Amino acid sequence: MTGLAAGFASPVRDAQRAFRSLLEALARPGSIVVPCAPPTPPAPLPPAMAAVALTLLDGDTPLWLDDGGAEARAWLRFHCGCRLVDDPGEASFVFVTAASRTPPHARLRAGSDEYPDRSATLVLAVQALGEGEAFALSGPGIDGTRELRAAGVPARFVADRAENHRLFPRGVDTLLVAGARLVALPRSTSLSPLER
Repeated sequence: MTGLAAGFASPVRDAQRAFRSLLEALARPGSIVVPCAPPTPPAPLPPAMAAVALTLLDGDTPLWLDDGGAEARAWLRFHCGCRLVDDPGEASFVFVTAASRTPPHARLRAGSDEYPDRSATLVLAVQALGEGEAFALSGPGIDGTRELRAAGVPARFVADRAENHRLFPRGVDTLLVAGARLVALPRSTSLSPLER
């Protein structure tokens, strides 16, 4: 490790832009947004995942990272001050850089009926957004249904999302990231595969 990669060029302004992009994505599930991202986050963090970290994580945020390596962990600690945990069930944010290492939703914090906000947000790196496997989305923020295409989602993704949806108002919110692009799938969004 030669030195830490930079974070946002303009921390306040870029974090505000990224936060507005995240709100837009959550308000319109399945819509692809490009949050303001750092120019060169350390591997294996995609730029959109790094933007989520720089915008939403702080010293009070427990984070589980699948296997980001020493450089990514040091970058997250330095720029976000977040606490890295060994158990995904203890994390408020679960960052997965390789879909094959995605923990089952049942292992993640789902909140409670009294405090559904005490749940985890899964930030999952996929190969591509806008191409690949097709899914039908429905729920709040979607007029009828919306099609989402994503390549490289985990094999049990549809089953985990179905179980997660049944827990509402509890459950895990999901952000899919590919490069600098991001899609939000709030827990209230129903997802099913589209047959082609």
